[in-house]
Amino acid sequence: MPNKDDFAGAFAGLKAILAPYAGKCIVVHDTSDNYYLNTRHIMKNKQPLFFAGVRKGKAYVRFHLMPLYASPELLMKMSPELKKRMQGKSCFNFKSVEESLFKKLAKLTRAGFTRCNDKKFLEAIRKAQAG
Repeated sequence: MPNKDDFAGAFAGLKAILAPYAGKCIVVHDTSDNYYLNTRHIMKNKQPLFFAGVRKGKAYVRFHLMPLYASPELLMKMSPELKKRMQGKSCFNFKSVEESLFKKLAKLTRAGFTRCNDKKFLEAIRKAQAG
């Protein structure tokens, strides 16, 4: 386990996980401490569906992956090490670069992106908004 905080490195590594989706999503924020992607799917409230983001805070660099919130089955395949980094239902906290966990998070992000484009997933989101 790294013993030195490296928020800038963690932010860069986590942002790199999202880089493959920038052209398939809407980049809402792209600054040195906030990177935020929406899907191109427009919700009932006429806003795009949030996909994922990375934000540098005071205590952690947070990686948010919204498909986890609506697809708890994605959590079932998650490693215990990655699960320890979770706060809430869709957020992961890091203080430094952790390549092995970033690789696992990249795989989870790919599964989440696939989920965001699944018709059943989008229908479940619509129903949740209506209810």
